[in-house]
Amino acid sequence: MRNKLLVALAIIGILAGFVSAYMYGIKQKPLPPAFNPASNPYEKGIYANGIIESYQTSGQNINIYPEVPGTVARIMISEGQHVRAGLPLLMLDDSVQRAAANQLNAQAESAKEQIALAKANLKTLQDVLDKQQKSYDLDPRSVSKDTLDTAQNAVNVGKENFEVAQKQYEAAWKAYLASNALLLKYVIKAPSDGVALSINTVVGSYISSQGSYDSYTGNLEPPLVMGMANSQDYIGVRCYVDEILIHRLPQSSKMRARMSIRGTNINIPLEFVREQPYVKPKIELSNQRTERVDVRVLPIIFRFAKQKDIALYPGQLVDVYIGDD
Repeated sequence: MRNKLLVALAIIGILAGFVSAYMYGIKQKPLPPAFNPASNPYEKGIYANGIIESYQTSGQNINIYPEVPGTVARIMISEGQHVRAGLPLLMLDDSVQRAAANQLNAQAESAKEQIALAKANLKTLQDVLDKQQKSYDLDPRSVSKDTLDTAQNAVNVGKENFEVAQKQYEAAWKAYLASNALLLKYVIKAPSDGVALSINTVVGSYISSQGSYDSYTGNLEPPLVMGMANSQDYIGVRCYVDEILIHRLPQSSKMRARMSIRGTNINIPLEFVREQPYVKPKIELSNQRTERVDVRVLPIIFRFAKQKDIALYPGQLVDVYIGDD
């Protein structure tokens, strides 16, 4: 009986092994891709990494830094807001500087009062001298020469005191104007018409002319980033062509390009705008400013009309193929 049971178990094990082998040997059909990978639409097209940015007629986005360091006291705009040139964007804490300006203003007012006193004193001394001089001219015996000389000396001293008071007032007033000019730097204003793309600071954070510290990346970033106002109809695409492919680029008059949005089947034609004729290290896409790289790239800027039904944002990475007619 025991031997029969062992034989039955062995047969069941063998059958289970065959069934398992058969089941695992069945090939599963792969799932279809969620989107088609970017394909080269040109016969001799070259590939380039691209990044979407606000369209600029020249240069890049406007990175705004404060001229003076300080703690952010107030942020007057929000991201995505359209702003006019001269509109206050951000205000730094200026309580210490404002107190110093008020003190200089008080000194200037005090110096102004000293001018008035010195002027009144000089007028009094001058009147005394004029009376004594008239008396002396009528009768030299009515006023002694020493008295007349003393009155003249007093007038000279009064003039010097008046001049000193004027110089003190001018110095105090210049210092007050300089402090007021410094206070204006604690308010960061929009340098031109545009749109606020990014605000990289918060109220209470310390910023300087080097930027604001990002606790996530450990890098210093511009506190404010603006795009030009003329970017409302077009969006720019900045491509980085590897230096080993530069010789294959077509002439600018014949250059064509198409952009593929990652994660979608969207393919958009691009219009050539310009190239930056300076090959530089490829660090822009990784944002690793301390990264040691050997690859160098040539930036080329394209643009395309805004798509109403497609959500695209500056900073988004795209795949670009560049070819010719």
